[in-house]
Amino acid sequence: MRILLSATAVLLAGSVSAFAPAPICRHNNVAAVSPLFMSDAATAESTAMADAGKPPAESEADSNVADDIIPTKLPSDVGMDYVPLATMLATGQWAEADQFTRDALIVLAGSKEKGRTFVYWTEVKRIPSTDLATIERLWTKFSKGKFGYSVQKKKWRQSKGDFEAWCKKIGWTTTDGDVERKKRWFGASEFTYDLKKAPEGHLPLTSALRGTSLIKELLTHPVWENDDWKKEP
Repeated sequence: MRILLSATAVLLAGSVSAFAPAPICRHNNVAAVSPLFMSDAATAESTAMADAGKPPAESEADSNVADDIIPTKLPSDVGMDYVPLATMLATGQWAEADQFTRDALIVLAGSKEKGRTFVYWTEVKRIPSTDLATIERLWTKFSKGKFGYSVQKKKWRQSKGDFEAWCKKIGWTTTDGDVERKKRWFGASEFTYDLKKAPEGHLPLTSALRGTSLIKELLTHPVWENDDWKKEP
């Protein structure tokens, strides 16, 4: 079954803060109470994502997203419902979709069942390939190939694994005068939730607040070892 949805017809409820504790907002079996998931390896190998705060709670429907058909055959090894994510992406609600994705990974990695609201980098391998593939197909489908972990992985290769160069490529840096820094999450987010204006690979966001191990693990997950994840179920 598939659902035809106008890009401007649906504005879903906004998601919660990415970092600070917040009231629980549930997308079926995903509890949106997470901080941006972080590594427990507080490394000094790179400059961390600066001054962590929170992304906008809500975003307006992106006018750059055309009317589309929302797939409802969205496989999950754990029974996760991805229709809300598909709806957010189809209507250009990038900030909400970004938050939903982080919340889903907390469940998929087994962090939530341990009472934590963030993912350790060592838990990334527990995320089922089936689910990560479903998430990725939705991101790439509705962003026309502009957003998604696979896009970020391509940029990572182009940057030869240099975190600072990679951040520049995907638009996670900005400048204050002559000083270059990572974009901020707190207050008014400096990230771009607009399909036309954002660089390739800009979304979804992952915190490097405590090092880059989490990002590296996500980009080297076994699901990316071949192109099977692209196959529609």
